[in-house]
Amino acid sequence: QQCLEHPWMNDFSYHEGLKKWVEIGNSGMFRPEMLLPMGFPEDVRVIAWGLSLERPTMILYGIDNIRDLSGHKVELHLIKRNPICRIGI
Repeated sequence: QQCLEHPWMNDFSYHEGLKKWVEIGNSGMFRPEMLLPMGFPEDVRVIAWGLSLERPTMILYGIDNIRDLSGHKVELHLIKRNPICRIGI
């Protein structure tokens, strides 16, 4: 079930290596029934937006399936061998 109501917007970027457009983010308004459990009144509207780090990371490391990047199937040697953020190096 979608947590955003219409209209929403997906952001795309063209990937030259893949020769196709890749979704990199989305934005929209939260549906009111999604906000009620968080204690928001029915008349409050909340804007949501975000960038996807998963797809560019998948492209960078040659990962075809997002479940190989996050979740219970992720291989820990991939994470240890390829740190995403190097601080102080």
